[in-house]
Amino acid sequence: DGLKQCLAEFGKQLAWVERLDVTLGPVVDPVAQSASSTDAVDPENDFQREMSFYRQAQAAVLEALPRLRKLQVPTRRPDDYFAEMAKSDQQMQKIRQKLKSKQEAMERSEKAKQLRAMRKYGKKVQTEILQRRQKEKKNMLNAVKKYQKGLSDKLDFLDDEQTSSQGNKKGSASQRTKKGPNAKRRYKNQKFGFGGKKKGSKWNTKESFNDVSSFQSKVAHNKGPGKARKGGKKALN
Repeated sequence: DGLKQCLAEFGKQLAWVERLDVTLGPVVDPVAQSASSTDAVDPENDFQREMSFYRQAQAAVLEALPRLRKLQVPTRRPDDYFAEMAKSDQQMQKIRQKLKSKQEAMERSEKAKQLRAMRKYGKKVQTEILQRRQKEKKNMLNAVKKYQKGLSDKLDFLDDEQTSSQGNKKGSASQRTKKGPNAKRRYKNQKFGFGGKKKGSKWNTKESFNDVSSFQSKVAHNKGPGKARKGGKKALN
């Protein structure tokens, strides 16, 4: 009974605008200038199968659009048309927050991965430096033992060690020379000089002993202008 009822509903004679059914074959192929038949389409060939669907839909559109325009049924969406969303705004907000949290988690994971790689590289470089130093130390000790035992008379390893240490100090020394003395050092140099011999610098020599050009008798015998000062000789001293 249900099947018969459905068959009776299908058999109702309704207007075409209520049914909008179009049953046609594929449109004529402009390249082949003929309608491609369904028998000629290979079902295993994806491109031919999809093209047959496309040609059949194109034929249905070319047939239905003029009929809809004739019935004054609009077929274009207006410019100010807003379709109702299938999901609510709250649901879309939850989806946005979930996507944002997932993106932030991916960024954190990528940063952590980069930090692990940098630490691994730093440890690798550090181990290489330690291994190189241990190797150099071992080679130098072996060279010293050979020299002590009389197996070798070369002291090249000492020169290498000195040149390496001087090379390390050269960078810091060049940095200091490039910068130059600071303001405090320059002031002291201007006031006290640049160093030099200090021990015995005030000793008399034969020339200084015989030089009496700076001797002033008035000052020496307390006859100069200092006599009038308050306190007399004590103030002068």
